[in-house]
Amino acid sequence: MISTHKQQRNTAQKSFVFGYLKGVKTHPTAEKIYKEVRKKLPTISCGTVYRILNNFKNKGQIFAIDTKDNVHYDADISDHAHFICEKCGNVYDVYDECS
Repeated sequence: MISTHKQQRNTAQKSFVFGYLKGVKTHPTAEKIYKEVRKKLPTISCGTVYRILNNFKNKGQIFAIDTKDNVHYDADISDHAHFICEKCGNVYDVYDECS
């Protein structure tokens, strides 16, 4: 019975993390995702957010974009590229409008 409760909690945590990522056009870091999701789920841990993101990445549900200073995440898995600004480290979507 305890594992069922834990399963439901983990599902809610995954749902909040994925929902946050789908709702932003930026490419947040795990730390930013953690801070934002924690506003709705104050008991979620940073480690849990990292595990959830890694799980989504391994399943192909999100992109993990490595920059020189951090990893940024993107839930838009449509066919597009990413531009990484070398000065500020921000990540931007680049779409091929000829396709």
